[in-house]
Amino acid sequence: MANHKSALKRIRANEAKRLRNRYQHKSTRTMVKRLRETDDKATASDLYKKVSSALDKLAKKNVIHKNKASNLKSKLAKLVNKLAA
Repeated sequence: MANHKSALKRIRANEAKRLRNRYQHKSTRTMVKRLRETDDKATASDLYKKVSSALDKLAKKNVIHKNKASNLKSKLAKLVNKLAA
């Protein structure tokens, strides 16, 4: 167990950040799943904007790797464009 006040505070802060990151990561995965399941072009393009933004935010905070975010966005963009055609 930590002995210093700052170490105890760091433990509390890390736990709060871990839970926040976990919630945001799970929410984004759910949004990606919803986007993959949709068949409507308008809904898909609207949802793609939100998913893309969420992935960028996760990558910015190092919750996921920036290349993983790019790969996911690319695959989802192809999917949305295929729906449009």
